[in-house]
Order: sequence, then structure tokens, then C-alpha cells
Amino acid sequence: MIAQKQSSAEGMKVIVVVDDDESIRKTFFLILHEKYRVYLAKDSKEALQRFSPSDIDLIIADLKLPYHSGIELIGKFREAGYLGQAILISAFPDQIDGLDLSHLAIARFFTKPLDLEALDNSIHLLLN
Repeated sequence: MIAQKQSSAEGMKVIVVVDDDESIRKTFFLILHEKYRVYLAKDSKEALQRFSPSDIDLIIADLKLPYHSGIELIGKFREAGYLGQAILISAFPDQIDGLDLSHLAIARFFTKPLDLEALDNSIHLLLN
């Protein structure tokens, strides 16, 4: 589990990025780490084991992940009491069901390749 809400002590929001593509995880870290506390996970199993829902302000998850899809991962966090924001990313937009996004209160959906400026703006709006 991540340390007890470090974001509140340092004034930084906590973002967890879950993607099985290392280059995507590194890109997120590089563009976000100066404004937010960013944690990375390579799959849904790692994310569920390492992070407590009460310590996260935003989850960014890829749709296609080992073990559980990004939608299933966000659903599991929601079942555990996660009330924060969620963003889903995917290279396969045709496999997204809008009802899933709505039901799980997934605030934004981005397709790969990612528009990093639009993504950064959305993250800023969701967390401020």
C-alpha cells in the first residue's frame, strides 16, 4: 500500500497509472510527476495489491491489461470504496461500452495514440 495519503502532507494529488506498456507508464510519469505524486503498475493485479482506494485521487488505466481489464480494475476499486476520478485509455475504442463508463463513473476516455496536451488538461480539471 502507498504511504498514508502523502498528497495531503505535501499538497500533491496521487495518481495511479496502470498500463502493461512500459513506455506508456514512463510517459505518464514524465509528464505528471512535477505536479502530482505518480505511482505506476504494470497490470491490474499489481495495482490491486499495492494501492489502497482511500489513498488515490485519480486512476488512469488501460482497457487491455493482464488479469483484469481496465474497466474491471476500476470496478474493483469502486467496490472497495474508491470515490476518486478515473480515466480509461485504449487503442481499441470500438471495444468500449459507454454504459460501463457511465456505470463506473469513468470521467474520461482517451484513445491511443494519446493527445498528451488534452490528457494533461483533463487531469488538471478533474483534480482541481
